[in-house]
Amino acid sequence: MGTGKINGSIFIYFGFSFTKNTTLPKRILQSFMPYFELIFWLLALVSLALMDPLAEAHFSLCIFKWLGFSFCPGCGLGHSITWLFHGNVQESFKAHPMGIFALPVIVFRIFALAKSRWLFLTFIKQSNAINIQQQRD
Repeated sequence: MGTGKINGSIFIYFGFSFTKNTTLPKRILQSFMPYFELIFWLLALVSLALMDPLAEAHFSLCIFKWLGFSFCPGCGLGHSITWLFHGNVQESFKAHPMGIFALPVIVFRIFALAKSRWLFLTFIKQSNAINIQQQRD
């Protein structure tokens, strides 16, 4: 991919257009945003795979628990996926019955995002090559 110059003031870098006035943090953010969901799901599954399912729950992101409700339809899903990663399907089902179905859905989403990002990068690489070739002509 690399960089190319178009119209004298716009630079193409990894498929994103930047003017000379674009700051470095803004460039990094613009480059990162298309991959945010993919990175989020990958890190979530890796953290669940590395988590000890027998460890005490120390912090919860559950809004229902914060508000004092005892029932939450999503609580236990993380533990269920963790039990699946450790090979215990029975405990996984006890933690949350939908964990067995959620894991393949998340894995499918990761593959779909990776495929779309790969196709996006392939398209950008081809369009950058065409733009640079047109500049030379």
